Amino acid sequence: MKIFIATKNQKKLTELSRILVPMGFEVLSQKDFSEEFPEPIEDGTTFEENAIIKAKDGLKNTGLISVADDSGICVDYLDGAPGIYSARYSGEHGDDESNNQKLLSELDGVPLEKRTARYVAAIACVFPDGKQFTVRGECEGKIGFEPKGNNGFGYDPYFISELGVMAELTAEQKDSISHRGKALELFKEELKKYINTDEE
Repeated sequence: MKIFIATKNQKKLTELSRILVPMGFEVLSQKDFSEEFPEPIEDGTTFEENAIIKAKDGLKNTGLISVADDSGICVDYLDGAPGIYSARYSGEHGDDESNNQKLLSELDGVPLEKRTARYVAAIACVFPDGKQFTVRGECEGKIGFEPKGNNGFGYDPYFISELGVMAELTAEQKDSISHRGKALELFKEELKKYINTDEE
């Protein structure tokens, strides 16, 4: 059974493939199609809504079961910002350095105990028959004052999890506590229900 992953992020593609391939799926992505699909307009107000938008766009373009994720960081002191705007917080999409600098400036003078935050990941799956579901994973932590580690991306050098700064953790440590790791486990279990239902 073919399934389309609606992302150009190689890391997300790899993580989702690790779950889907052992379940018997043939995983396809943008690189498996000759035409370039247009970027969907992510105008949802939640991570779940944006994940659904991207997954539905993938279904429209391919006709296949489609999966997409949307993720970011929510800081309590900033009323949940940057939230769904995490990747473009500073205005330029995917510029980790400027996004982090803006976050630090917004938290200037705020003590560590008030810098509580969480990483959030929502994964959506839509089916050609109209069925769909979303799952959410969260990872609690605090925003540090200085960057540490070289293993992460995004806000990882500043995010202090229960095991330490995200960018200092091994891949295995990060997977065990990360928002995406938790969401992927829930996604796997939820997808099994839908596949089993379809086979009955």
